[in-house]
Amino acid sequence: MRLERAVDAYLRHISIERGLSDNTVAAYRRDLAGYVAWLAAQGIDDSSEVTAAIVAEFAAERASAQPPVAPSSLARLQSSVRGLHRFLAREGVEDADPSVRLRPPKQPRRLPKALTIDQVEALLDAAGPAPSTEAAVAPGAAPGDLLGLRDRALLELLYATGARVSEIVQLDVDDVAHGDVLRVRGKGAKERIVPVGSYARAAVDAYVTRSRPELSRRGKATPKLFLGARGAPLSRQSAWLVIHSAAERAHLTAHVSPHTLRHSFATHLLQGGADVRVVQELLGHASVSTTQIYTYVSVDALRDVYATSHPRAR
Repeated sequence: MRLERAVDAYLRHISIERGLSDNTVAAYRRDLAGYVAWLAAQGIDDSSEVTAAIVAEFAAERASAQPPVAPSSLARLQSSVRGLHRFLAREGVEDADPSVRLRPPKQPRRLPKALTIDQVEALLDAAGPAPSTEAAVAPGAAPGDLLGLRDRALLELLYATGARVSEIVQLDVDDVAHGDVLRVRGKGAKERIVPVGSYARAAVDAYVTRSRPELSRRGKATPKLFLGARGAPLSRQSAWLVIHSAAERAHLTAHVSPHTLRHSFATHLLQGGADVRVVQELLGHASVSTTQIYTYVSVDALRDVYATSHPRAR
């Protein structure tokens, strides 16, 4: 099969049948475009011409590229290539999978960066006013008055649920109408139910009743929960800017991203005694091994307490 057709078929498969997110499909498309271009430079334009030696040569060349490719990017690239050839073999397009011996590079263990509870509270306070301190927003109010309530609700919800920012910006108003739980649609279109604490619930209620109606009037009707200043659904990039701006106002010198709140959510739960399996379910991880990286953070915290508290620790 022509490589361009093979790639298109594979991307349709992971998008429609496997339900991978648009961002994941886009990343695979970029990776495979580079792979096909490299094969074309070798005079290969059909999947039947790809051998194990050619796949190994491609992987070795990318691993030794200058400037170096990040291990995570290299691992994803190899995953894209393996996925393509595995798909072609499984569908009977090709007799064998030439990438079967390809092994991903060893990833360095990076502990997720989590904020302290005090830092989280400073970040939330910098995002916008607490619901109990904000009067009703009048029609025609300035964007800043409207967006403060929205930004506070956005960050409160991210920290309260540990959801990914892509999951939060996709929420509809109806998704938060179930009392103290939230229905989250995660990777692969999988749904999970996550509890929502009273602080986040109050912040969302304040935004929905006082701020969102005015923002909604400024744009086309949409069921999305979080809206921009002109009434359009809030994008992931705009949500990132909200968090970045709040971090600057809170004078947080550490790099703060949407995932920082997710890391903080998991770390604080484990430090508070939550079972790792419960945290796995709340985060929507397919494997508990993904969640267990947060236990290293908790162990580090225990070591710090031990070192400063025990009379014979040092």
